[in-house]
Amino acid sequence: MTKVPSFEELLGSARRSAVHLEMRDWYMKSDPSYIAWKAGARNTPEDNDPEQRPCLKWVREATDRGVVIRRARVFSVPESDYIKFEHHVSDANVEAGEQIVWLPRRQVTDIAFPGNDFWVFDEELVLVLHFDSEGEMPPDGGLELTTEPAVLNLCTSAFEEVWKRAIPHGEYRPS
Repeated sequence: MTKVPSFEELLGSARRSAVHLEMRDWYMKSDPSYIAWKAGARNTPEDNDPEQRPCLKWVREATDRGVVIRRARVFSVPESDYIKFEHHVSDANVEAGEQIVWLPRRQVTDIAFPGNDFWVFDEELVLVLHFDSEGEMPPDGGLELTTEPAVLNLCTSAFEEVWKRAIPHGEYRPS
């Protein structure tokens, strides 16, 4: 099995674009930042500081070199606590240069989706994210890379259709 480059490496090698579609209502309930948020912590360094959330630094570096980063989230309503947490921490992602949109699941019935969340880099490479039933990454890392045209087309078309319908981050307020 070929080793999948890290997300930092993949984003670092993107030349034009990186798009991400998230379709789960729960992710990594074991995340210390989520646990702290559930306990009432807000706007902590763990939420906003690029030194403590390295992905914010990687996003800023990519957008500074002209890479357009877009994230779309499809979620159930009422929102899970985890989706509310994601909305809260997404302000820092937007500040770092990422564009984020939100779309309730009831509005996507007619969209063909892949079975997993994914990233598409430069409209050429798909990083498939496999999670276990609890939203955690499995022991094998859960990452799969493909350039398979059918997968690339499905992921790209699903993302673009969600993007057209979705609510920009600054306009969406969880219930």
